[in-house]
Amino acid sequence: MINSIYLDNIIKTALLEDINYLDVTTDYLIPEEQENTARFLSKDSGVLCGIDAALRVFRMLQPEGFEATVYKHDGDVLEKGDIIAEIKGKTRTLLKGERTALNLIQHMSGVATAANRAVKLIEGTNASIADTRKTLPGLRPLQKYAVTVGGGKNHRYNLSDAAMLKDNHVDAGGGIANAVATLKQKLGHMTKIELEVRNLDELGQALEAGVDVIMLDNMSVEQMREAVEITAGRALLEASGGITDETLRAIAETGVDIISMGAITHSVKAFDISLKIAD
Repeated sequence: MINSIYLDNIIKTALLEDINYLDVTTDYLIPEEQENTARFLSKDSGVLCGIDAALRVFRMLQPEGFEATVYKHDGDVLEKGDIIAEIKGKTRTLLKGERTALNLIQHMSGVATAANRAVKLIEGTNASIADTRKTLPGLRPLQKYAVTVGGGKNHRYNLSDAAMLKDNHVDAGGGIANAVATLKQKLGHMTKIELEVRNLDELGQALEAGVDVIMLDNMSVEQMREAVEITAGRALLEASGGITDETLRAIAETGVDIISMGAITHSVKAFDISLKIAD
């Protein structure tokens, strides 16, 4: 779910950035009382996400009198030519909010579609697709929500959610054993520890230290398969680093529990959706 206060702040920031004090085209061209109907149209196939966020843009610009009929909802599969929603309001509202609304729904649908593609590629295995913290500044909740709409799962939301020891933490913290022991002395019982390992030797150290999750960083498929055998269920195993659609299936079939992918949030293609005046 998306926190409504957060969403409104994002939209306000975007609208202020886009309109500033005046829309010189719309305000000088369109009479204030004019109304029109417009339709959100899908121009590609994929998974919809962000329709409620897009509609919120217009409701903030026009608190009274704006109407929307929604035909497709977040999580629905879209085909080219589908009508997603029909909206009616002041023409100035539709024109001023168009770009902000499309920016949100196109990006969120792009993330959901990318996540869903990855999820489908590993169907039938025990692995799950997860996102990372490689998100656009200020848009993390929207992107992480979109990942779940596409069928993926969320990794930690921020640095406060879990203790995650990456290579720099280990190197700066005196090695694996010392870093894990130090954290265990200070962490509450509800906070898990994840450790990034670069080879099978570090995997052994991680298991001995008793961490909850072990990230296999940029390992080959063969190394991952061996890591699964060595671990034997003593910790969750997360594959990460350089993962592509071409390698996803083979990685999932090694027996890892989680495959985390930064690409499903930081490198997605915007989903092609248009808003067209209908009358």
